[in-house]
Amino acid sequence: MVQNLLRLSDFMIRNPQVVTFQGLLEVIGQQEQHRAVLLEIDLKPEYPDTPKNWAEQVEMAFTWGTR
Repeated sequence: MVQNLLRLSDFMIRNPQVVTFQGLLEVIGQQEQHRAVLLEIDLKPEYPDTPKNWAEQVEMAFTWGTR
């Protein structure tokens, strides 16, 4: 496994309290100074509010954080 890689499933497993897509974005965006350079989108979040462009939003939250 690449050291500088985080998986989307890791965020979901480590944060079972998150029950919405928006909550997942907040968790991803709050990962200050994460050492990962790459995010592997290894599954689709199956929350009721997951939008069609979910992958793009996940990448933006990972790259830019929450604003």
